Parts: sequence; C-alpha cells; structure tokens
Amino acid sequence: MSTRKRVVMAISLPPDTADEYRRIAKAKGENVSQFFREMFLFYKQEKLKEEFFSMQRYGVKKTKELKINEKNIEKIIFEGR
Repeated sequence: MSTRKRVVMAISLPPDTADEYRRIAKAKGENVSQFFREMFLFYKQEKLKEEFFSMQRYGVKKTKELKINEKNIEKIIFEGR
C-alpha cells in the first residue's frame, strides 16, 4: 500500500502563461506547487461563495413570493419543529 500524501500532476500551459505563473509564484516567495494549492483553495472558496449567494437570492425571492417578513420568520421556524 502506498502512503504518499501527494500526487504528481502535469499540466500544459502556453509558454508565456507558464513564465508569468512562475514569476508570480517567485514574487510571492512560493514554489509553483504551493502557488497552485493556494489558487485551488481560492477557487473552491469562491465557488462556495457563489453557491451561498445563489441560495440567498433564492431565499429572498421565496420570502417575497410568500410574503414572509422578519416578524413571522421565527414563528414559521418553530412551527416546523
């Protein structure tokens, strides 16, 4: 059984993009792997924010459709328990 905690991945980039990527990583004091992990974490956080705001917009739309306001939200929540 392998106990590796990392998987090696290869990606293909245009030379100018690869050069810029390396320059940014170096300017941040990171190697390219660290920089990729940081970018990937940022991407996942942004996707979660998008999902949250989408759900929030849906909730606002539904409360308007159902004419729900702050005064009766607590009542509705406790009725369902």
